[in-house]
Amino acid sequence: MSVVPTKYWSKLDDGRIQCDVCPRYCKLREGQRGLCFVRARQNDQIVLTTYGRSSGFCVDPIEKKPLNHFLPGTPVLSFGTAGCNLTCSFCQNHDISKSREFDKLQSQASPEMIAEAAVKSGCRSVAYTYNDPVIFLEYAVDVAKACHERGIKNVAVSAGYICEEPRAEFFQHMDAANIDLKAFTQEFYRKLCSADLAVVLETLKYLKHETDVWFEITDLLIPDENDSEHEIEEMTQWVMENLGPDVPIHFTAFHPDWKMLDKERTPPDTLIRARNIALKNGLRYVYTGNIHHKPTQSTYCHNCDHMLIGRDWHELSDWNLDFGGNHLSDCRSCGSQLAGIFEEKPGDWGRKRVPLKFRTPQSDSAMTSQ
Repeated sequence: MSVVPTKYWSKLDDGRIQCDVCPRYCKLREGQRGLCFVRARQNDQIVLTTYGRSSGFCVDPIEKKPLNHFLPGTPVLSFGTAGCNLTCSFCQNHDISKSREFDKLQSQASPEMIAEAAVKSGCRSVAYTYNDPVIFLEYAVDVAKACHERGIKNVAVSAGYICEEPRAEFFQHMDAANIDLKAFTQEFYRKLCSADLAVVLETLKYLKHETDVWFEITDLLIPDENDSEHEIEEMTQWVMENLGPDVPIHFTAFHPDWKMLDKERTPPDTLIRARNIALKNGLRYVYTGNIHHKPTQSTYCHNCDHMLIGRDWHELSDWNLDFGGNHLSDCRSCGSQLAGIFEEKPGDWGRKRVPLKFRTPQSDSAMTSQ
């Protein structure tokens, strides 16, 4: 385990030190850890205790992040660490994000090793995911720099719960992001996540208006918690008014997990209803997730309604785009531009997932497939 010092903290008058990475503002005495578990007070400073250590690496389809308008069909090298700065009762990665055991962190890899592994495995990007990367910001930023040096793009999968100054540093090194907008009521965030909705909305506005990061939004719809027509109306109207029509939204199906085993799975009709509300409110690219339903997982031209990219789960089929250069693509039917970041041809990775195992940093070969 590698421990590195951090810079986002401040000393309090009572002798405690406050971590200033996220709005939880954990106030720590010597030897204590923050709620995220990976940031701790040691030697009168806040340190990151998981630098260079991961819960595992896997090559995924980029659509799994989910990102539908960012290098479609390409593989992405995904990894996370342990811990999280939210307390979501419905967490679907709880074995990682809720972990308090460092034996979950079996893979050791330097930033340069990860960049090299991405190149060797044919990945176009690296994703910081599985748990929220804002809590391992220093490691993520160093990996992102190493990746950019090798021509590899960076993807953040995050709940967007981060303070202003570290937010600017973190997203400065990201090319794309998926932000988990878990609900559109403060009650939901307070009761089920111990967090503040307003912070997430500020992150979304920041990404749209102050960065060039391509981002998409995910909303996991949980029966009787955040799936009412009224809430979907309010959320999609807010997105339209504050972010515009071109930000894709993914309404995904909940399955019973962690502390919400008593809930039923989200019916497909709930996702389709939410999609229809979003489209009615002017959003152009709205998807369903965690179900097999090509009509609502495909991308259509906002002008002529021609199918541009056919999808079923994470598998691409149709491709009706003309590449215009500079990562831009146009509808072959009417010439209207599709928002996003594209290449001349889609990737052919498909839906497969390939776990990677890193050897020791001293090994001649940095990674092997499992």
